[in-house]
Amino acid sequence: MPSSATANAPFPVRVFGGPTALFEYGGLRFLTDPTFDAPGDYPTPGGPTLTKTAPASGAPADLGRVDVVLLSHDEHADNLDDSGRALLADVPLTLTTPGGGQRLGAKAEGLADWEAVELDRPGGGTVTVTAVPAVHGPAPREEIELITGQVVGFVLTGEGLPTVYVSGDNASLGPVREIAERFAPIDTALLFAGAPRFPGLFDGQPLVLDSAQAAEASRILGARRVVPVHYEGWAHFTEGRAELEVAFERAGLADRLDWGGRG
Repeated sequence: MPSSATANAPFPVRVFGGPTALFEYGGLRFLTDPTFDAPGDYPTPGGPTLTKTAPASGAPADLGRVDVVLLSHDEHADNLDDSGRALLADVPLTLTTPGGGQRLGAKAEGLADWEAVELDRPGGGTVTVTAVPAVHGPAPREEIELITGQVVGFVLTGEGLPTVYVSGDNASLGPVREIAERFAPIDTALLFAGAPRFPGLFDGQPLVLDSAQAAEASRILGARRVVPVHYEGWAHFTEGRAELEVAFERAGLADRLDWGGRG
């Protein structure tokens, strides 16, 4: 893994609210879970209605070039909404779950756990994107996927580049430990947090990391920088920036937090 000061140097991450963030890595521009629709109610087929409470801090027109979308999953409006779906048509490649790869068309590629793709860098060389496990709820994966569906995370690596982890909608520290065994230390972790809960699902337990779990995940990963996303803008997110700050302070990791630039 890269270990030089240059490789480990942080790069800007532009956050838009919800799970959506934009960053340039190895000369390629990556966007996570695009959500740009207006506040309002968004029904989930067979599931609860999701209520968006705040607009994104930018619009698709503000993004500039996007080379790759890293999509945790395509089945919930708080990870991919109508504006996000429209945006995918103009992006050369979307990496997502195996099921999402089948649903989203020719420009989408579904990746199984630990499957990797190599992307050509504009200046030569490659970026490797490895799909990593994620569990969208507080139970064994085979049970969770029947209810909340498949989700996926990603690790990005490349010669002379930092190691980057994008967690996706993961609620379990088990996969985090597996990822750490293969890739730690992580230079930058984009951690999906917010402790989303619904009273009728899993007795109200979080469907994505709560703040204390996010701090523990950062410790497990040896993360040098943590950019939280997926903690604001939706009514079912029950923990926000204040709770994350307290949790990281208690864990002695407050210096790792980076709230990113705003769109």
